[in-house]
Amino acid sequence: MTGPGIGMRGAAQHLAQRAVGCDAVRGRERGSAAVDFALVGGLITLLFAGVVQIALVQHVRSTLVDCAAEGARYAALADRAPQDGVARTRALIESALSAGYAQDVSAARTRLDGLDVVEVTVTAPLPVAGLLGPGGALTVTGHALAEDAAP
Repeated sequence: MTGPGIGMRGAAQHLAQRAVGCDAVRGRERGSAAVDFALVGGLITLLFAGVVQIALVQHVRSTLVDCAAEGARYAALADRAPQDGVARTRALIESALSAGYAQDVSAARTRLDGLDVVEVTVTAPLPVAGLLGPGGALTVTGHALAEDAAP
């Protein structure tokens, strides 16, 4: 940095003074990396927990949909009743998640687009804080084409 009135020796002195000034600033910021790590680490931990929670909700929902559909397929067999589908759905939910998610399961024969179907509906708690904690309700439905009993 040479300019009017500053020779090569003056430029070196000027840079040396700036370096000393940087050391003074670095001295004031000493230890700030630990604070930065703590603050950023906390935010990253919360972000990670949120992503895990969303994945858990999606897992529970997908499992309930699969269990409801399987219960509907089971109840739709020619020699089965809707109550058999309810029992099958409850057993699948209890084995995949827990009994707390299998409390409200219902099944009925109905018509959908002119076809006789069995509809299994599951209403379960929505996991908000892990698998525990308060939350809303998650309702899923499974359908299967009903087989006619042989005459």
